[in-house]
Amino acid sequence: MILLLMALFRPNSSSSDTITATRSIMDGNVLVSDGGTFALGFFSRGGSALRFVGIWYSKVPTKTVVWVANRENPLKGTSGVLFIDSLGNLVLASGNGSSPVWSTNVSEPIRGDSNPVVRLLDSGNLVLFQDVDEKVIRWQSFDYPTDTLLPDMKLGLNRKSGFTWSLTSWRSDDDPRPGNSTYKIDPTGYPQLFLYKDGMPHWRGGPWTGLRWSGVPEMTKKYIFNVSFMNDQNEVSIKYSVTNASIVSIMVLNSTGTVSRITWIGRDQQWVTFWFDPKEPCDYYNPCGPNGNCNPYTVDQFMCSCLPGFEPKSPGDWYLRDGTGGCLRRNGDSLCQSGEGFMKVGNLKLPDTSDAMVDMSLSLTDCEQMCLKNCSCTAYASADEREGGSGCLTWYKDLVDTRTFSNVGQDMYVRVNATELALHLEKNGGRRNKKIAVTLSVTGTLLLLLLVPVVILLKRRRATGKRTQWPATTFLSSNASPVNFTDSTQTKELDQTSNSDAGLPSFDLGFVTAATDNFSFENRLGQGGFGTVHKGTTSDGTEIAVKRLSEYSGQGNEEFKNEVNLIAKLQHRNLVRILGFCFQDHEKMLIYEYLPNGSLDTLLFDNSKRYLLDWRKRFDIATGIARGLLYLHQDSRLRIIHRDLKASNVLLDAEMRPKISDFGMARICGGDQIEGNTKRVVGTYGYMAPEYAMEGLFSVKSDVYSFGILLLEIVSGKRNSTYYHEDCSSNLIGHVWELWQEGKSMDIVDKSMGGEDQHSRKEILRCIHVGLLCVQELAADRPTMSEVLFMLGNDGFLPSPNQPAYIIRGSRVRLDNSTSDGTCSVSDATITVVEAR
Repeated sequence: MILLLMALFRPNSSSSDTITATRSIMDGNVLVSDGGTFALGFFSRGGSALRFVGIWYSKVPTKTVVWVANRENPLKGTSGVLFIDSLGNLVLASGNGSSPVWSTNVSEPIRGDSNPVVRLLDSGNLVLFQDVDEKVIRWQSFDYPTDTLLPDMKLGLNRKSGFTWSLTSWRSDDDPRPGNSTYKIDPTGYPQLFLYKDGMPHWRGGPWTGLRWSGVPEMTKKYIFNVSFMNDQNEVSIKYSVTNASIVSIMVLNSTGTVSRITWIGRDQQWVTFWFDPKEPCDYYNPCGPNGNCNPYTVDQFMCSCLPGFEPKSPGDWYLRDGTGGCLRRNGDSLCQSGEGFMKVGNLKLPDTSDAMVDMSLSLTDCEQMCLKNCSCTAYASADEREGGSGCLTWYKDLVDTRTFSNVGQDMYVRVNATELALHLEKNGGRRNKKIAVTLSVTGTLLLLLLVPVVILLKRRRATGKRTQWPATTFLSSNASPVNFTDSTQTKELDQTSNSDAGLPSFDLGFVTAATDNFSFENRLGQGGFGTVHKGTTSDGTEIAVKRLSEYSGQGNEEFKNEVNLIAKLQHRNLVRILGFCFQDHEKMLIYEYLPNGSLDTLLFDNSKRYLLDWRKRFDIATGIARGLLYLHQDSRLRIIHRDLKASNVLLDAEMRPKISDFGMARICGGDQIEGNTKRVVGTYGYMAPEYAMEGLFSVKSDVYSFGILLLEIVSGKRNSTYYHEDCSSNLIGHVWELWQEGKSMDIVDKSMGGEDQHSRKEILRCIHVGLLCVQELAADRPTMSEVLFMLGNDGFLPSPNQPAYIIRGSRVRLDNSTSDGTCSVSDATITVVEAR
């Protein structure tokens, strides 16, 4: 009681960063770190009367609490006081004289002449020092994380003492008390990262591969974060740091049972999610049971399959798409010195390593021999994936919680019997090519026989003038119920139906024809290889844009269906809104919202109109496009790769807000898939990433490349596809690269946009730098769109870019002889290349 009364009458400070024996903190006062980054004080959430002491970012308008002291024992009322007691501990108690509700509880007594002090550091660490010289730490909050991992805070454990650094979620978004999820490193077997929910594994990050956690493919080369992993006899831990102190980025274990990396974007005044897990069925722990593998990229197939040498434990359950029972060895398999071997399974998150063994001194070849000699060894893999792989991981029980990634992940070698091994070798030998040739020949013949009567039927229908109504239900999702409105009801019910889960409205050809005045030339907004775009006005005055696909557009039925299905599922302020479609009498049309300022290219590349785009508008357009791409790549229900981002596919509304359009070439990927390949390359010369144009490899990074080109075009006002410098010796990218190396980047800037003040100049130079990072030749070197958005909105360190792709040197053939202005040009039309490989 005496201590509490003394604490209440000590002088308080609302601005100091320290608590001393003579200075306490009462409810209503705060500590602020020396640099002003963090504050400590009392808070409540959700209108509750419960009071907590916590640390939050003082410069972020959204009050983001990153640490809570008394989360297990909240105070009731506002009489709380935080002070240093006679034993040298930091204590939280109620001012009514009740017992302390929280304490640092350091058992080691202080010296009689010590003068303990508590300081809130600018790192967010609250430190209790032995004395005012601040040389000896008695206690620090970084050792007791709550739900947030700050930069330079450890996650892991001390092997000698057993002390752990882990995260525990809040009970809810408005209740800081401990929730039911924990996030920590499990040292059992070979250490790995786990997220537990209600005490059970919920998601597994897997073991450390030397570059990343096995189950977190997003942990590739970063421009913002550095990662330090330690695994020795003293401790196993991981620590994240940021490349620039001005970056505000944290990892949070959410009350919903997901873990996410979020970063504050100052310009947008909001937190942006860079990564989170789990996000799809294959992310959850062991969805396919023992010895099963989860593959989210299967199309119209069950996501679960058995690893080589195994078969479903319960075929009936698997038929019903329940794979939790897992797989068993096939009956009669002999796997002990009977000619058995190993089959490689690639691009995996390695199985649970709780029962695995590791020997870092062995090569992969030695690992195979060791596993082969031990009949209990079920699989092996490299422990470290750097420089071709090193170290030996071996499993001796069931293989649990594997999943497939797209073109990342590790190789695992699974033990199979002699018969299975022989079949595998035969399947991958020369006979396979013969089988493929025979199959293709038979398939082609059957298709030809099937197409002949279809062609005859279509000709007869056309000759008799009979209208062919293509059913919209053949290409909308299975739960869609498209509405065929009459002329009088279509526009009335447009807004209620256009973006609902029930599907998009299908418009009658007569309605569209009337709205566009029979597709009159006066209503034409634009024309390209795809066809034409016409403005239309409905009977109630609603303005629409009708994209009428040409018979020779190259966008066939599949691309049309793709675009309708995709845009119907997307809702974002930087994506164009589709209102409906028309698929009738061999006509394919998409009906969009009308955007009065047209496409970006009509202003950006027009000498008489580009002055309308000053630097502020251009910068806002660039960041808006980045937000739209980030939504497609990360935040939408589907991960979407656009594959044809260019200035003509960015539309501008009345306020010059950008909206990405034309999703006919887009690809849907699995929730965690970030890349794929195709033999049908589509896109536009000048915007296509090299790995996509030459090898058919598309990814979120190929969209990043296209954005980089677009960003440089926005700054320069020049088309990459038609700009050549010094008698066609260098294209726009090459010219920007040369100027950047010479320190003359501003020479490429479009003079008509202004931007001569120091702040704008700094932003312009940053955009050029970011653009060059986006167009680097190797996809792995390019940033993600979340990183791009962060770099555009924050003043921090940027790495030097590597040489861009498609730099043209020496003489060049003039590709467009029709040009009369002396420029060298290539086509800006969308192209399709079959069999790109």
